[in-house]
Amino acid sequence: MELSLLTHQHNPFLASNLFTIAGVYACDVAEAVSTSRRALRGAKIPESDFKTLPNGLKYYDLKVGNGAEAVKGSRVAIHYVAKWRGITFMTSRQGMGVGGGTPYGFDVGESERGNVLKGLDLGVEGMRVGGQRLLIVPPELAYGSKGVQEIPPNAIIEVDVELLAIKQSPFGTAVKIVEG
Repeated sequence: MELSLLTHQHNPFLASNLFTIAGVYACDVAEAVSTSRRALRGAKIPESDFKTLPNGLKYYDLKVGNGAEAVKGSRVAIHYVAKWRGITFMTSRQGMGVGGGTPYGFDVGESERGNVLKGLDLGVEGMRVGGQRLLIVPPELAYGSKGVQEIPPNAIIEVDVELLAIKQSPFGTAVKIVEG
């Protein structure tokens, strides 16, 4: 039985672990319990329904949230499922229970410093808490011409993102969570 571990120290988007056992991604089983996965099962959105930004990033809002909006500088907590050619290679939804997994957090705009995948960063901006968005990320906003580990050069990836919360620190006060 083959057992391999996929991690990436340089990119927090790939900071969690993913196990493959005999070529089957273990997180596919874990994510099956998530609300996001149930909502997407059998619901393939045609690419023509996506909005395309000037930078090539495509997005489709599965659900528009009614909470606070993620803007540059917002500290966001999200759940995500990242896929290449329909195969999940990274997810925050690994874990037990209905919610499953630990949310991933970052500051919107962090991709400028190389701390988060550029397509994920740009794709979260403008979302509202409670929203769920599908992203089609072109190579130049993902892993570029070099690729990373099992993701080949010039790969287009898909990311399902759910914005769970925004933490803000207005006027230097203590950080508080703003939810929808």
